[in-house]
Amino acid sequence: MTKQTPTVLGVLTEPARPTGWKANRHKVLLALGLLVGYWIGTHVHGTPPQQQSPRPVSTAPAATAPDPHRTPAGLGVAP
Repeated sequence: MTKQTPTVLGVLTEPARPTGWKANRHKVLLALGLLVGYWIGTHVHGTPPQQQSPRPVSTAPAATAPDPHRTPAGLGVAP
């Protein structure tokens, strides 16, 4: 049995240098994405803020008696 010589299927060559677009497209798309994200974040808003109604004024009288827990006697301190 004789040895067969290998068949040449193709020749490997060094690929061509990438063009400027192929070499830098990730940088261009990143910058474009950042600009679009900034624009969305600063120009597109959700629902407009609702106006706050004035707060009601309290009609309860002010406390006139001191709080028994905050007096010196309530804290166990002699006056």
